[in-house]
Amino acid sequence: MPNRERSEQAGPSTPFVEIPRADWASLAPMTPLTLQESDVVRLRSLGDPIDLDEVREVYVPLSRLLNLHATNARSLHRETSAFLGERAAPTPFIIGVAGSVAVGKSTVSRLLRELLRHFEDTPRVELVTTDGFLYQNEELERRGIMHRKGFPEAYDRRALLRFLAAVKSGQAEVRAPFYSHLVYDIVPDAQVVVSQPDILIVEGLNVLQQPGPGKALTVSDFFDFSIYVDARTEDIKRWYEERFLSLKRGAFTNPNSYFRKFAELSDDEGRAEAQRIWSTINEPNLVQNVLPTRSRAKLILRKDADHSVSKVLLRKI
Repeated sequence: MPNRERSEQAGPSTPFVEIPRADWASLAPMTPLTLQESDVVRLRSLGDPIDLDEVREVYVPLSRLLNLHATNARSLHRETSAFLGERAAPTPFIIGVAGSVAVGKSTVSRLLRELLRHFEDTPRVELVTTDGFLYQNEELERRGIMHRKGFPEAYDRRALLRFLAAVKSGQAEVRAPFYSHLVYDIVPDAQVVVSQPDILIVEGLNVLQQPGPGKALTVSDFFDFSIYVDARTEDIKRWYEERFLSLKRGAFTNPNSYFRKFAELSDDEGRAEAQRIWSTINEPNLVQNVLPTRSRAKLILRKDADHSVSKVLLRKI
């Protein structure tokens, strides 16, 4: 494919092959599209205009690539076990999905979960988000970091690492806390249960971060594959503002919503509030903590201003 060759020749020092969407769409011609338009509507996040064509052209080939990695990992496990004279059961293949607030990583994760479930050799696919490992609001207030919710220090890193270690060790059942976006907090006595899936997708802002000072282990050490959903910062800012206004007219009107107070704002006031939250919380977190992890991913989905994926960057093997 000439476009791909030009991309490699243009940047020989990069560890990624840059594949235009048209070329990427042709890579899995025999992989069927197992979703319908109604499924896409159900799975996409608020403000994400993804349609069935994009699923066919971007996410079907990606699901096939991930399936190849997962099945090859299982094959390598069998051969290694035979070499060692062991009969250890294979452990879940873990995929990390990272990216900014409002960039669409939740849609990506949900789509991949549904697409991967349709492969015969990976029927059990589960999804967890790192939101469940945020400290409770009460603890964030006690530590004086409620205004930094979503920053690395707002997460119970040890609990997340224990969870991933248990999943990767093959435990029959592993539980994670449940986070409600409605009440903006961990829900006591509610849990997400992971039961030895073939594939586990872990979605979160900071899942590709390197270990902190004095830390030997990090979340991405448990990943077999990692994806970063990328876009220009100014585009993500606009998407965030638009999503905030949609929530103001919708979910925020729920009497139980943590953000109920924003429902009474005018559109101009709502946009100003969204810009304030973006500039004081989301953008600093993106610039300081999330964006620097992009180069650690094995695959980058790069989006244009209209939210559509325009190219795929795949780490060279």
